[in-house]
Amino acid sequence: MGIDLKYVPFRKISVLIGNGVFSFKSQRTDYNPILKDVAAILNRAQSKNRRLYSANILEGLGKYVVNPQITEFLCFSKFRTLLEFWNSGVPIPRTVYIPCDSHDLTPTGLQIHHEEAVADLVQRDLATRRIVVKPDAGTHGRHVGLMEDRDSLLKYLGETEPSIINPVGFVAQEFIEKWFYDLRIIVAKEYGAVPYCHPTALARAGLKDFRTNTYLGNMVFGANLPAGVQKMAVRAAEAVGKEEAWVLALDAMVSVGEDRFMDDEYIKSEFERLEPPFQKVKEVKQDLQAKSRDFRAWNMSLEAAFNAYMEEESYDNIKRIIEKSVEAGKERVLFHEANSCPEFWEQTRLVAGINLAVPLLKCAKSVEGRTSSRESN
Repeated sequence: MGIDLKYVPFRKISVLIGNGVFSFKSQRTDYNPILKDVAAILNRAQSKNRRLYSANILEGLGKYVVNPQITEFLCFSKFRTLLEFWNSGVPIPRTVYIPCDSHDLTPTGLQIHHEEAVADLVQRDLATRRIVVKPDAGTHGRHVGLMEDRDSLLKYLGETEPSIINPVGFVAQEFIEKWFYDLRIIVAKEYGAVPYCHPTALARAGLKDFRTNTYLGNMVFGANLPAGVQKMAVRAAEAVGKEEAWVLALDAMVSVGEDRFMDDEYIKSEFERLEPPFQKVKEVKQDLQAKSRDFRAWNMSLEAAFNAYMEEESYDNIKRIIEKSVEAGKERVLFHEANSCPEFWEQTRLVAGINLAVPLLKCAKSVEGRTSSRESN
């Protein structure tokens, strides 16, 4: 695309400020000269915390960061994201946030337990038997639990400690009967242009667990989106994008309920037929030595493995079921998360047909020469 890219790390570096001095250095390299001449930053730090800090620091230097700090701030927290969705009229699952740890340790060593009170508030407000509890800043479906009754809820609350992914409190949601899949939808906005929703979503699917994250071993399918779902996805992305240019991945699910037109046993058998070719995909992805030794050859092997997987008849059968389900439930799509650093680059590119590098670079190019929003305001 004719864009000059420079690599700047945001791990194992020191950021020095004070007395009119600023430096950005690793143990061996001074990155100040690079940062001085950079027009826009593509924020690809994998940690949510590092991504938030890097956006804050680099915007403080007058750089435009894709994605901007306000977007990173909102996406860091599931509840902050959901609040923006709700304010913009985007349909979401019924959600309650309880800003309280399950137990506190007093200076005298006495432990005070709040599990019963937190459970009371959650069950009162959601008024449903099955409840999903999740870390506010969690990823990959880790530590997300489905509570079937009060005892399981109290057990989950009692075992939870404050952490970097769950700093204070709990996010609980009504359990949505989403069947066997959810959707990851990509929306991008360049400076001076209207947001664009890619018409194909990455559907993450499986019957192993109520969680359909690919990190947990679920399969992936490309799924065409109805126009109405694309329009709502743009509204959701605008709710958290805020600034002039951004690329977001939205997580959504159809509230299918009992409206299922296919037996789960049939779907399970199709997944079983797909397991051998999908295992080949996972083997290539996990071969990190080959990836570091010859990335181009590794990438070609991965593409061949994905193509073999997608050529299976069972892949087309499940894909058609997902698309029919989305079309039938397009008025019941709920959005529940926004990701400012979309993962699964290979899956998004090879299965959904979206090369995320392109909208990211176009967004960066579109703001070239502009000052940061803080300076311009």
